[in-house]
Amino acid sequence: MKLFITLLFPILCAACAHNATIGEKYLGKPYLFDPLGEESGIDTDPLIRFDVFDCTTFVETVLADDDVEELNKIRYKNGKIGFKNRNHFIESEWIPNNSNLVQNVSAKYGKTAIRTVKINRAAWMKRVHHIDDSTPIKTVQLEYIPYENLGTIKVDKPIIALFAFRENSKIKAKTGTDLAVHHMGFLLPNGMLRHASSSRGGVVDTDFAEYVAMRRQMPNNIGVVLLEIKK
Repeated sequence: MKLFITLLFPILCAACAHNATIGEKYLGKPYLFDPLGEESGIDTDPLIRFDVFDCTTFVETVLADDDVEELNKIRYKNGKIGFKNRNHFIESEWIPNNSNLVQNVSAKYGKTAIRTVKINRAAWMKRVHHIDDSTPIKTVQLEYIPYENLGTIKVDKPIIALFAFRENSKIKAKTGTDLAVHHMGFLLPNGMLRHASSSRGGVVDTDFAEYVAMRRQMPNNIGVVLLEIKK
């Protein structure tokens, strides 16, 4: 038994280290909204970069383990690079198109509710980017934990936390579509949220409970979606 524990200890230590260090090397990197693109065409930003992040590109880059080919598989449907093929919407595209990588496990951590959201991709393309698109409106049922049902969450490995909000007429008027996800980051076993924060200007660690308390006070914020990382 002593020999077994001795052999197992390095494996456990490596797992603990990974849990604590996921995305750690990017702490302090500046925030920049939408820093990635297709290098040409509509969005000429680079396919990958490590000097600046927004909340989504931070999560994507870390999940891809800094590999541009893996990143493209996460950011684009079937890994086919193109602005129209990008997983622009977390609710209707990013989550289902990355079902091999993540799954919604919110129900494991609290009593859930359903946020029904209608994603009008064509209206968003036209209003925000002046591009004609024929994608039909997609209705998505997003399972989340309302803040009033959210107790202390303990995880034994990093999971992705999404922050959900109810329909917002101002956002819909601006973007042409309803949206349900406002922010994302990694919830760590030590109770910290590692995320690219616009308000704090970069990649930071924030106490998850304190962040939830702050979000709960904001208008239209309704709860948290928790995604397990399969790999």
